[in-house]
Amino acid sequence: MPKSAHPYVAGERRDLLEVLDRLDERQWDVASLCEGWRIREVLAHTTTAFRYSIPRLALAMVKARGDINRASDACARADTRALSDAELLDSLRTNIEHPWHPPGDGPEGTLFHEVVHGLDMTVALGIDRTVPRERIEMMIGSLQPKAIDFFGADLTGVRLQADDHDWSYGTGSTVTGSAQHLLLVLAGRTLPPGLLSGEQSGRFTAGA
Repeated sequence: MPKSAHPYVAGERRDLLEVLDRLDERQWDVASLCEGWRIREVLAHTTTAFRYSIPRLALAMVKARGDINRASDACARADTRALSDAELLDSLRTNIEHPWHPPGDGPEGTLFHEVVHGLDMTVALGIDRTVPRERIEMMIGSLQPKAIDFFGADLTGVRLQADDHDWSYGTGSTVTGSAQHLLLVLAGRTLPPGLLSGEQSGRFTAGA
């Protein structure tokens, strides 16, 4: 029997599909928290592995000279030109249980990928969605320095303190927010105003 996605991963995909199914044309064009990507490019990226074979992904990496970010960007932009929003949604809809995971990672890495990119969309759209507690706890319980280093967030002199979970990260001036929003900070995102508090919160807030 083929492997299936971890229940938390499948649950996150299912919940996100329910949200995205209700978007109108204007919302698909909204800039996400992923710099340079609209909502549709983020969805294209999160569903890339469902459509691309390993050789096709390898070719994309070769064309990007080994730069995974450039390869991901090229694939996302190509797919939004080739596929409609409905087709991108169908790619998610038919792959809820897909067993894909980032190279070298287990279900924790997959969940991080799904949750962060889901928040890239919902937070940018102003949709008030709270990721279920057990999924956030799995993420914060499995954080690895290499994963944080990958995103290159400058957390020098800052302590992130969740106000809805017993969790903090780093040392220094305290920046407070929900765990899901602080995970976006760890992932190098700039958040809309009003989601973080603390003397250094402006470092991670748009327009501050």
